[in-house]
Amino acid sequence: MSKPLVIVESPAKAKTIAKFLGDGFDVRASVGHIADLPSKGLSVDVDNGFKPTYELTERGSTIIKELKSVLKTASALYLATDEDREGEAIAAHLFEYLKPKNIETKRMVFHEITKAAIDEAIANPRDIDYKLVDAAEARRILDRLYGYSVSPILWRKVNRGLSAGRVQSPSIRLVVEREQERMAHISAAYWDIEAVTATSPQFTATLQSVDGVRIATGKDFNEKGIAKEAVVVINEARAQELSAGLQGATLEVRSVEERPYRKSPKAPFMTSTLQQEGGNKLRITASEVMRVAQGLYEAGYITYMRTDAVTLGAEALNEVRTTVATTYGEEFLSATPREYKSKVKNAQEAHEAIRPALPLRSPEELAPELRANELALYRLIWQRTLASQMNDTLGTTLTVRLGAITPGTNPANCEFSASGTT
Repeated sequence: MSKPLVIVESPAKAKTIAKFLGDGFDVRASVGHIADLPSKGLSVDVDNGFKPTYELTERGSTIIKELKSVLKTASALYLATDEDREGEAIAAHLFEYLKPKNIETKRMVFHEITKAAIDEAIANPRDIDYKLVDAAEARRILDRLYGYSVSPILWRKVNRGLSAGRVQSPSIRLVVEREQERMAHISAAYWDIEAVTATSPQFTATLQSVDGVRIATGKDFNEKGIAKEAVVVINEARAQELSAGLQGATLEVRSVEERPYRKSPKAPFMTSTLQQEGGNKLRITASEVMRVAQGLYEAGYITYMRTDAVTLGAEALNEVRTTVATTYGEEFLSATPREYKSKVKNAQEAHEAIRPALPLRSPEELAPELRANELALYRLIWQRTLASQMNDTLGTTLTVRLGAITPGTNPANCEFSASGTT
């Protein structure tokens, strides 16, 4: 019995999608790109519109042979690679090398791997977007032209085996420029003093001024290490002298200032912010964040993890807001749906933000199914997504100015400051 052939990129994704589609579909994987520019030679005709010459990779040849065999008895072909430049290019190459004849070929796209999303994608296919294919091809051509032109210069001038690239070379330049700034920086020494109170609970106050003159901090020095005229720079000897004189001193409250503050929630994750937050909170590398996110996506737990969008689709937005209201209470839900816009210049915004797949499932519900690193990253995504539709944080910043007079023949009027939020 013939059945539709669905081709995705990874075996893990194929396994998940096959469960949703059932025995009525044959789901296979291309295992990434099947064709590329040959490693030998430029393979780009610069005199003929920069036309590239592709060939099947060794693995691609095997994959195409297997897929052609399956295609002979298929009733339809669905190209279900990722909906981005690279995914569209893979779909185009699959169509080119499989050469389907007398069979309906469709482009199938989805942003999360759930039964509802897959059913929707099957029901609403489209054609291959050759503008996206051209974009991927242009990027690949630039990689080849840049690498093949500049790398040999590095071999001759610097060291054999070094490489240049469209991304790595500008990135290295940024690092070099930053290092040059660091090397040109002239450091300056300055000291500050902190007072630990004997109150219960204790708190720490920082010395702000001596005899009415503000104490210098790092931002008060220019690039030559010279301080502004309106501040006093405390050296080690003076810091030790003041500290000794202040031992056991009584601090008197000179002023108390209360200022209300309002803090809005952050937008849902896009790729770069997920990498940053994953690194900060989970102490893992950006590549590890993406590896774990890829696994969560392919297993159907989150949406597509390569995106520059911070928006939520209408269905997801409604479910997120309902979850906030039922989990935490209506009082924590923002009065109206929050809409976010990407700050990335020339953002494609082809996908939604990175969010839990629908229907929403809490980290506690998924704990038995996920490994520790997967659960930790999923929890970050869950919390960020729900928080994006919650009310602003309201609070008060309290700043206390404290005064102390050092004893002795040369007393100093020292003023400290301590701040906190409620």
